[in-house]
Amino acid sequence: MPLSNLQGYHVVSFILLFVVSMLATFMGIGPVLVAATLSALVWNFFFIPPNLTFHIDKTEDILMFGMFFIVALMNGVLTTKVRRQERLAREREERTNALFLLTKELSKASGIDEVLTVAIEGIKNHFQTGSFFILQDGNNILHSSGRLQKEKNLSSEEYSVAEWAFMNSHKAGRFTETASQLEFTFFPLSGTRLNAGVLAVKLEHLFSGDQKAFWDTFLTQISNALEREFLGELAQKARFLVESDRLYKTLFNSISHELRIPVATIMGASDSLLNSPHPGNVQSALFSEIFTASLRLNRLIENLLNMSRLESGQISVRLDWYDINDLVNKVAEDLKDELKPFLLLVSIPDDMPLVKIDFGLLEQALYNLIFNSTQYAPVASNIELCTRYDNGTLVIQVKDSGPGFPEKAIENAFKKFFRVDGSKTGGLGLGLSIVKGFVEAHKGSVTVENRKNGGAEFTLIIPTENPDINDLQLENE
Repeated sequence: MPLSNLQGYHVVSFILLFVVSMLATFMGIGPVLVAATLSALVWNFFFIPPNLTFHIDKTEDILMFGMFFIVALMNGVLTTKVRRQERLAREREERTNALFLLTKELSKASGIDEVLTVAIEGIKNHFQTGSFFILQDGNNILHSSGRLQKEKNLSSEEYSVAEWAFMNSHKAGRFTETASQLEFTFFPLSGTRLNAGVLAVKLEHLFSGDQKAFWDTFLTQISNALEREFLGELAQKARFLVESDRLYKTLFNSISHELRIPVATIMGASDSLLNSPHPGNVQSALFSEIFTASLRLNRLIENLLNMSRLESGQISVRLDWYDINDLVNKVAEDLKDELKPFLLLVSIPDDMPLVKIDFGLLEQALYNLIFNSTQYAPVASNIELCTRYDNGTLVIQVKDSGPGFPEKAIENAFKKFFRVDGSKTGGLGLGLSIVKGFVEAHKGSVTVENRKNGGAEFTLIIPTENPDINDLQLENE
């Protein structure tokens, strides 16, 4: 009113236009239309002559009133539209960022359970609804409970609808044409090569517009990630089956061959002893053959049992203090017949301390290494066994003058059933893998390399405590 008296009633229209513009930045189109209409009526009633009436005398005031109303209305509508576009652009940016973060998290997820954890958290954060995933078992048979939320079970009716959605790759349940009476809506998790399962959610309303596009894209990303993990699991199972079949055939063929020779020897020698008399020296030779064949059978069974223990994780290490000379002497005594054609050179420092080891496991590992050398080293050659104590570790080296390993075969030397092409027949290829398992049970390591002048060199490094005479006395007590 003061401005109207000083500057004229035209200045009031600018103030009212400003107020309508301000309202448009905060309110929707409805309040803006009301504000534009009321501001035109207020300007007419209080400020356009004659005052306090809706009558307008001058034609120019009528035109100005009409222009004011139109400008106020358009200004409010356009401002509201700009604000709405800004809000939509911001929402699209947020959704794009959400999809980017989802893709990033899904790409880092390893395994189906991690993918589901990321997906459930994402759906909860962006769609404010709980969800659970019902996946197939790999044979296109749908489970009846959630993969992660196993406490969530479907009723028989819900399961049949979920199975229909899974088989037909079409959503079903609430807000759909199929079983709309249910409280869940089931969305198929369809990929390009397989259908991983269905997603069950409780929706308050059906998605539409940009929200629907956001949901569909979100679901597609999750479906692709699940398909990737499913295909990875199927490929792993296929590799496992192929490897198992290969190992089974290798083991069966090897055992059949290894058993046939000593069994045939025992049967032949026994039959000869039973059916015909022989001089004393011949009987001794036959008995020796039976004993040698029995040792071979026993070694085969021991290796199979040791590998079974390693595979099942039932190896228990019982550490105690031992003299390394006792270990070496025991192994040399057990292999005295195999070592007769060779010269075993043992190198043990005079100041070698006691070492804390599992005597039985390390004895078997050392036995396998030296026996392996007797099978491949040339007759009358040297087999070296060197031990030393170095900064809290026991180091054992076994060296021979045999053919060594081809360069490409060294990295596979400790694998189960591995045998170098063209190597001497006999054995299952388990000896070195058992060595590796027993040494690693001591938290140690074993390596192999070819010697410069020919032959192989095995190095065992086993951590052991520094022996203290007071500690030893206490342990013995």
